[in-house]
Amino acid sequence: MAQTDFVVGIDIGGTNTRIGLVDREGRCLSETSIETNAHEGAHLLVARIARSIEELHLPLKATNALKGIGIGAPNANYYNGTVEYPPNLAWPGVTDVVGMFKKYFPVPTAITNDANAAALGELLFGAGKGLRDFIVITLGTGLGSGLIVNGALVYGHDGFAGELGHMTVDPEGRECGCGRKGCLEMYASATGICKTVQELFALRRADSGLRAISFETLTARMISEAALRKDPIALEAFEFTGKVLGRKLADSVLHTSPAAIILFGGLASAGDLIFEPTKRHMEAALLNIFKGKVRLIPSGLQGEANAAVLGSAALIWNELEKG
Repeated sequence: MAQTDFVVGIDIGGTNTRIGLVDREGRCLSETSIETNAHEGAHLLVARIARSIEELHLPLKATNALKGIGIGAPNANYYNGTVEYPPNLAWPGVTDVVGMFKKYFPVPTAITNDANAAALGELLFGAGKGLRDFIVITLGTGLGSGLIVNGALVYGHDGFAGELGHMTVDPEGRECGCGRKGCLEMYASATGICKTVQELFALRRADSGLRAISFETLTARMISEAALRKDPIALEAFEFTGKVLGRKLADSVLHTSPAAIILFGGLASAGDLIFEPTKRHMEAALLNIFKGKVRLIPSGLQGEANAAVLGSAALIWNELEKG
């Protein structure tokens, strides 16, 4: 029987860690999810991930060969193989995550942040196939981004390039978890649109079913559902979010001249509610030489959990191709 090469894709989140075995064509042979237990040390999480990989691989060992491991994680430094001061994990300082994995699996291993992994996932397996210049924007709890230029992911000199979520919308605006004010992710994200709805309650007298929902329980999905029912506050919140995001994407086009911008993540699943105003405001703000040239498209990776694993797997497949 012919042997199938595969890699392990790992997405370390603040709540759950997803693990999958992925072949060169982007097919997920097997996958699972475990609790991250963000309060415990990194070495304990890596040990549990290693056991999960062995359990996934055991039934496939006779016909499958492990070629490498790709990891997506918050505040990951691609160059050093480290996670540095992660906001949602109780890992102090700088943690050598790649080194920990190599103690269990002596194969090529690489790490980057989840948005960069998503960009590589789109490049190899998704909406970026055939494109050499594009930007991926992940619209989740925050806003992440990955820049593909001339067919390669941009890391910058220190491994942290492409933090578009921290471009400034308003220097006196909403406080961001990074310690600054007015960052884009505080407006264009699941968290941001919930804040926008709360602000609109104070500014508008319009009747809205969302007023009955406490801020603690309000979600972006609830706002999307309300907008589909033509709720005026929800519709205005999407219009405002699209305006802020579209204008900042127009600024981003100036740097890399992408053929496309791919929207990925929970808020992007709102479809035209977010795509239409974002595209309209982006086009209005673009420099004339870029107008009509930049497509705004949805992710080509299916399923939130599977997409995260595919992105991490794409990271290591990309490294293996480099030789």
